[in-house]
Amino acid sequence: MKSNHYFLIVSFIGLVFCCPTIIAAEALQISSAQLSNLAITLSKFEAVTQIPVLTASAKVVIPPNHEYIVSASQAGIINKLIAVIGDKVKKGEVLSQLNSPDLLSMQRLYIKALNELQLGTFSYQRDKKLSAEGIIADRRWQETQSQYNAFMSAVNEQKQLLELAGVTSSEIDHLSKTRELSGLLNIHAPISGVVIDRMVAAGERVDMLSPLYRIANLDTLWIEINVPPERLGSIKVGDQVLAENSPISAEIILVGQSINLVNQTVQVRALISGNQSYVRPGQTINAQIIKRIEGGYKVPNTAIIQNEGNFFVFIRTLEGFNVSPVTIVAKQGEESIISGRFSGNEEFASKGTVALKAKWLGLGGAE
Repeated sequence: MKSNHYFLIVSFIGLVFCCPTIIAAEALQISSAQLSNLAITLSKFEAVTQIPVLTASAKVVIPPNHEYIVSASQAGIINKLIAVIGDKVKKGEVLSQLNSPDLLSMQRLYIKALNELQLGTFSYQRDKKLSAEGIIADRRWQETQSQYNAFMSAVNEQKQLLELAGVTSSEIDHLSKTRELSGLLNIHAPISGVVIDRMVAAGERVDMLSPLYRIANLDTLWIEINVPPERLGSIKVGDQVLAENSPISAEIILVGQSINLVNQTVQVRALISGNQSYVRPGQTINAQIIKRIEGGYKVPNTAIIQNEGNFFVFIRTLEGFNVSPVTIVAKQGEESIISGRFSGNEEFASKGTVALKAKWLGLGGAE
């Protein structure tokens, strides 16, 4: 998905907070009367703890290990569909019912193995007693033991085949007690989650391993953002991602290493934290990548002046102003985020800086 617009133009000089060449702040003396005559407006710094790097189109996806395809373990006809798209299901809950002739054959073989084991158990217990009393030869006792073990193996084999067919342990126990055959096979949910898709209809004939449902655990979701390669230098693992018109936030967990040949972008993946109910899998959103900063302040562009390739703001003092050098970290519309050698508690000239610049240059040099 190609990012086709950015709301922000972010200017990084070296690293986000690479200090500018240290220029000593110059004092500019301005009286109260001059301050009024020059129509200078004073403002307070607004501290900023994070800056937007870029805004791009993104998609909400389910992590692969949280998504499961429920398939038909036997061929047959869909007898009943219980779960529908959007249903929340618990692990082991019945999703649908399948009528399978093959299941009848498997149950018959299991009951046959049980009956043979029952007869073999009687012979085993009898010969064991006779062998202890020395009435029968050791060879006969060994043959009885071997036959009994074969019966046990046959029962275990048929039981495992039933389990592979999707029959639960409780259903196998019921079959063992009642000896009642049934071609109805219940399809159970392998995990607790939400039914994302249903691939069949009631009355439809399906083959073994035909997909029936797609179930996902939505406790964890990802945001996948396609970022132009030239913007990767300002993005790293751990940066925050915000979704437009949504209270959710996410943290970048992966910056891809390969470029998509179709749209020439690199995939950036973020893990959504907190409540997942504000977004849905497959949803396209506008995601904003945020970088955390320290010592940043938002000021109007009118507060910043330029001289000989450097940027300055006028910070109010008792005698007038200090012309303080600053670094422009980012620009957004009519505002900029700056850093500099000041505490942030001072007042600064937000308007009327053209007159102050003229007075400063008249005292301290030419542009």
